[in-house]
Amino acid sequence: MVEEVPGSLGTSASLALRLGQTLFSSAALFFMCLDVNFYGYTAFCFLVTVMGLVIPWSMTLGLVDAYSVFVKSPSRQPGVMTVIVVGDWVLSFLSLGAASSTASVAHILMVASVPPCPLKICSRYSLSAAMAFLSWFMSFASSLFNLWILPKL
Repeated sequence: MVEEVPGSLGTSASLALRLGQTLFSSAALFFMCLDVNFYGYTAFCFLVTVMGLVIPWSMTLGLVDAYSVFVKSPSRQPGVMTVIVVGDWVLSFLSLGAASSTASVAHILMVASVPPCPLKICSRYSLSAAMAFLSWFMSFASSLFNLWILPKL
C-alpha cells in the first residue's frame, strides 16, 4: 500500500486543488471573453485556448478525486499516474506561459497603448491574467504532489 501524500490523486486535498483549478480557469476564461475584442491579440487567444483545455482536465480529475474520496479507494496505477503527471506538467507550463503573456500584454496596453486601452477592458484582461496565475499555482501544486508519489508506485 502506498502511503497517503496530501494533494496526490484520490485525496481530499487533491479534490480541493482540482476544484480551485476549475474555478480559477473558468474565471480567467469568463473575464477574458467578456470583451469581444480579445481575439485581436495572440496572447489573449492563447490564454483562452489553454484555459479551455485546463477546465475539462481539472473537472475530470476532480470527479476522479471525488469518487476516490467518497468511496475511499484511491486508484493509483503506475501507467495512469504517469499520464496524469505528464498532463499536469504540460498544462501547468502552458498555463504559466498563457498567464505571463496575458499579463504582459495587458500591462503594455495599459501603459503604452495608442489609443489608450479603456480602463474597464484592460482591468478585465489583468483580472483574467490573475485568475490564470492562481489556476497555474494550483495546477503546479497538484503536479508536484502527484510527481512525489509516482516513484513510490
